[in-house]
Amino acid sequence: MKLVRYGAPGREKPGIIDAKGRIRDLSGVVPDIAGETLSPRGLAKIRKANPEKMPLARSGVRVGPCVGRVGNYIAIGLNYADHAAESGMPIPKEPIIFNKAPNCIVGPNDDIMLPKGSQKTDWEVELAIVIGSRARYVSKKDALDFVAGYCVANDVSERQFQLEGTGQWTKGKGCETFGPLGPWLVTKDEIPTPQSLSMWLDVNGEHMQKGSTKTMIFDVAYLVSYTSQFMVLDPGDVIATGTPPGVGQGKKPPKFLKAGDVVSLGIEGLSEQRTKVVRFRS
Repeated sequence: MKLVRYGAPGREKPGIIDAKGRIRDLSGVVPDIAGETLSPRGLAKIRKANPEKMPLARSGVRVGPCVGRVGNYIAIGLNYADHAAESGMPIPKEPIIFNKAPNCIVGPNDDIMLPKGSQKTDWEVELAIVIGSRARYVSKKDALDFVAGYCVANDVSERQFQLEGTGQWTKGKGCETFGPLGPWLVTKDEIPTPQSLSMWLDVNGEHMQKGSTKTMIFDVAYLVSYTSQFMVLDPGDVIATGTPPGVGQGKKPPKFLKAGDVVSLGIEGLSEQRTKVVRFRS
């Protein structure tokens, strides 16, 4: 299934993509694509419904982030060896975990706003895992049983905030609008091999990133298992799994986003995002 949230920011409705690629309203079946709706029981309830009998959303409606009320937005750093090399950092011996503020999450086509004082805002196409069952101390063997599905994420990053001064990653990762998610949450039955997905990102039509999840250092199952050793993962939590090479910081000379830029990105089987970069708005 391809699950979606649509409508005005903060008032999104749950939806599902029908066989013709249209959004159907799921409001009569579930309250939101969030929390327990993403549990095996919640997803089974949606599967029993007939999308063709649900109301169509109006054409051109805004698509919001595909997961609502995210409690914990976790991200993994330097999870592609070639990205670690372009960043001038050693390949990690274990996953590097940090957090993005959940309220940085926006829709897949919403504007990316440059933070106040930003000089080095960067892009990162990433596969995001959406948790479907409460996970604590799970084994790698069982880890995928706790996954609801996957979506496209852009781990927008301000490198000066992240790496200069005291070098705290969270400062450069959780800025307002730095978390575009979606457009769809694709349930895991439609992505049986998450370690073989091609991914790409362009800025103003220029190819910047091209890679595949097959080159991850730590795979999806390992990341879910590993993270669950240190914190409880609840339904609707999101894990962004790292980015392939081609980020602006690694270019020679470095390139960073500026107002007016258009960022397009996508992952095989998960659709695409297209966002415009805008100046800071108070």
